[in-house]
Amino acid sequence: MNAPSAHQALQPEFRLLVFLVSIGFFMQALDSTIVNTALPAMAASLNEQPLNMHSVVVAYVLSVAACIPLSGWLADRFGIRNIYFSSIVIFSLASLGCAFSQSLEQLLFFRVIQGLGGALLLPVGRLAMLKLIPRHQFLSAMSLMSLAGLIGPLIGPTLGGWLVEVATWHWIFLINLPMGLLGILVTFKAMPNVMEKTVQKFDFSGFILLLLAMVGLSLGIESLADADKTPILSTLFIVGGLVAVALYAYHATRHANALFRRQLFENRIYTIGVLGNFFARLGGNALPFLLPLMLQVAFGFSPLITGLMMIPTVLGSLVSKPLIRPMIQRFGYRHVLLVNTLLVGACIASLAFTTADTPIWLRTVHFFIFGVLNSVQFVAMNTLTLKDLAPSDASSGNSFLSMIMMLSMSIGVALAGTLVNIFTAHYGIAQISNAFHATLFCLGAINIITAAIFWHIPRNTSV
Repeated sequence: MNAPSAHQALQPEFRLLVFLVSIGFFMQALDSTIVNTALPAMAASLNEQPLNMHSVVVAYVLSVAACIPLSGWLADRFGIRNIYFSSIVIFSLASLGCAFSQSLEQLLFFRVIQGLGGALLLPVGRLAMLKLIPRHQFLSAMSLMSLAGLIGPLIGPTLGGWLVEVATWHWIFLINLPMGLLGILVTFKAMPNVMEKTVQKFDFSGFILLLLAMVGLSLGIESLADADKTPILSTLFIVGGLVAVALYAYHATRHANALFRRQLFENRIYTIGVLGNFFARLGGNALPFLLPLMLQVAFGFSPLITGLMMIPTVLGSLVSKPLIRPMIQRFGYRHVLLVNTLLVGACIASLAFTTADTPIWLRTVHFFIFGVLNSVQFVAMNTLTLKDLAPSDASSGNSFLSMIMMLSMSIGVALAGTLVNIFTAHYGIAQISNAFHATLFCLGAINIITAAIFWHIPRNTSV
């Protein structure tokens, strides 16, 4: 009998499980993008300035980043079905709370709760597939599930813009409820409650240090341009976050069950990949928030047109996927990441030359090219980071990378919002386009400087 191939068609008994995990992945992916085109409408409804609405994105993404380390331990301790079911319930109820929020403060509170549910959805779902689906079927299962993650960002901005125009912004959250209900009903049929017999004690002190580090850095950057907060308070947030990072680094060398042990970072390639991921994602992750805001607030585009304008970016990402592996095989990680990092930075900075009168075809091509370059950047960085990890470090290394990716998105959006507010105060509201252009220059420059990190990749590093 022939050994099973690495990529067989998925057997019928696993299809419902993959469908269930895809529901959670789709909900999370959709919610990460659908909000962006609705921010100006939300600001008008809540009597807030559109430029202050980046906190709605930051609250969700930061909550996801902070709770990712919890996901694996909770699933092992209480069972994957119980935690996955709980995550869908939390996400759905928080979405309902977001829809009925009457103030920015209420909305931020429910976005944090929503992020808690979102942090558990994808990692626990992926863990369920890993534990329940045979290895020779796993690639097929992951490929099917990944389609949900592609569809969410593809339709999210346009769907958000359309809902704002034909209904109200509240529906961008209410749309989660039928999907959440479907997920709740399918969970008990498709997912057994597998749990580990012995589970190590959770590193609660390490988790608190990581939480303080992420919250301190994000809030410190976000509050720099807030007139209600003094520069001293912002500095204290940032310093506190950095101190928490240093304390965790010490903690990781002493605690037997540390969430992320020091030995993980003795792998040079992994360390370069993590640092590169953090800094190179700041600009790329900020643009899905910044571009819809610029198109509506500075250029006067409608929410629906703004959402449609985001589609070329996602299409560029899809088109690039089959090209990335051959490119890395031909040129190696070092050359691909060095050149592509510079190109992404230049592409972000060049968006500063666009105006309200830029032809639609040129804007479409520009966004498409950014989507291609950004996808190459993210996939190359991720595969470089994880490729040489020992099997014993794979789970921990992947969780830390996932946390860094979400933290980078949080800080990137906070940084973009802060820069826009600082430059708006400098140029004046009448020249708000200049504020967005200056912000894009800064984000592009950060990406270009990040190429220095990838310079340290060994020359012979290949797939």
